Amino acid sequence: MNVTSYKGLQPGDEVDLGSAAKDIGRLKLQDVGEGGVKIRLYEGRVAQGPQRGTPIIFKVYPGKRAGGVEADMMAANELSAHSFLQGDSIDHFQNIQILLGGFETSTGEQWLAFRDYGRYSAADYSKIASEKISRSRGESSWNRFETQQRTYRRSFFIMKLLYGAINGLAFMHDHDRLHQSLGPASIVLNTIAEREAAYLIPRLRDLAFSVDIRYSSLIESPDILSEALWRRANNAGVYSPMEKRDFGVADDIYEAGLLFAFLAFVPFCEAGVMDGLSLQRLLENTFRLDLEAMREYCSADDKLADAVNFLDLGDGAGWELLQAMLNPDFRKRPTARAALKHRWFSSLD
Repeated sequence: MNVTSYKGLQPGDEVDLGSAAKDIGRLKLQDVGEGGVKIRLYEGRVAQGPQRGTPIIFKVYPGKRAGGVEADMMAANELSAHSFLQGDSIDHFQNIQILLGGFETSTGEQWLAFRDYGRYSAADYSKIASEKISRSRGESSWNRFETQQRTYRRSFFIMKLLYGAINGLAFMHDHDRLHQSLGPASIVLNTIAEREAAYLIPRLRDLAFSVDIRYSSLIESPDILSEALWRRANNAGVYSPMEKRDFGVADDIYEAGLLFAFLAFVPFCEAGVMDGLSLQRLLENTFRLDLEAMREYCSADDKLADAVNFLDLGDGAGWELLQAMLNPDFRKRPTARAALKHRWFSSLD
C-alpha cells in the first residue's frame, strides 16, 4: 500500500479520503487504549489497486507531541515485529493479524494498516456469551439434549479459540518474538457464532510490546518497552541471555494461562459473576496458584459449575494444563508447542 498524502480526520466522522489517498475507502472511528497511549482505529476498504475491496483496519498512534516518545516507540516496535514475522513465513501466518503497510503523517501520527479479519475480540465474545447465560436463566428449557448441545458448542468454540491463540504464540516464539500483552482483547475473531466454530480463526494482534529475543538483542541494553520484563527476570535470578530467553517465553506462557482461565470461566458464567481482574486475584492472591484448591472452592459454587465442568473435561485435563501454564516456577511451565499437544485439546473428540 502506497499512501502519498492524507486528509485530516475528525473524531466521529465517516469520511472518504478520495483523491487524497486513492487506494483507501470509507473509514469509521473507534478510540482504544494501549498502555498509557490513546490509539484510534479506523475501518474501511481498499478502493483501488490489486487488493481492491480488501477490508482494512488502520491503527493510528498519536504523534510525539500528543503521545510522547512511548507512542512513537510502540508504533515502531509493532511495525518492526510484524515486518520481521511476516518476512518469509506469510503462508504459515494464520493465527496472527496481517500488516499491509503503514505511513507517517506530517503531524507525526503513525498509521499502520492491517487486514480486517473481524470486529470482535475474544473479550467481546466472552461478554456476549456471559450475557446470553444471564438471559437464559429466566427461561425454562424442557429439551435437555439442546442444552447439552449448547454446552458442547461453547466448549468446542472456546477450545478452538484457545488453541489458535496459543498456536499464534508458538509461531512468535519459534521466530524469536514475545507477545508480552496477550489477553482476551488482543485476539481478534472472524466469527463469534458458536455454530460456526469449524470456521473460527483466532488471530493475535497488538504487538506494540513485542520483545525481540534473538541472542544479539538479549545482550543489548533493554529499551523502555521491555525493561519491566527484564527487571522481573533479574528479580528471579536470571541474567544470562539464554536464561533471559527462557524466562521471556515462560512469561508469555503465564499470560496465556491467565487467558485460558478467563476463557474457561467468563463465557460459562452469568454476567457479573466473574471478570478478568477478579479471576486473576482469585488465582494469585487467594489460592497462590494452587489450582487443586481453587477447583475445590469453585465446585462448591453452583454459579461456577459449568466452568468447573469445562476444565474437568478429559478427567481434569483442563485443570492440569492450567496448573502447568501458571506454575510459580517459570522453568517448569510448558512451551507453547508443548501446550498444544496436551491431551485436554482432544478431550472433546
